[in-house]
Amino acid sequence: MRVHLIKEKTIEDFVAGHAISKSSFRLWLNLIRTADWNTPEDMLATFGSADLLGNGSERIVFDIGGNNYRVIAKYDFAKTRVHLTICWIGTHAEYTKLCKANKQYDIRMY
Repeated sequence: MRVHLIKEKTIEDFVAGHAISKSSFRLWLNLIRTADWNTPEDMLATFGSADLLGNGSERIVFDIGGNNYRVIAKYDFAKTRVHLTICWIGTHAEYTKLCKANKQYDIRMY
């Protein structure tokens, strides 16, 4: 199924403040736009360094730009497409702090 990326503008806003990340996020967005997923495991096949979060969160963490940036997204496999909603974007260091506070399962900045 095709992917419907929700809140893509948040990525544009993040890149505007982190210009060095532009090419990495462009590549990530191109892969999302051409993805054909039917299961969460398909997401992992596309993005080998991604991690599915537990606790029934239906969230995935994408490592972007050689692990310099992270995106947390909530996924929903609907009948005709996959809805992927951006919940959080930040640097690897910011993600580490988020995990230490155990907030990666429910944070919703956008």
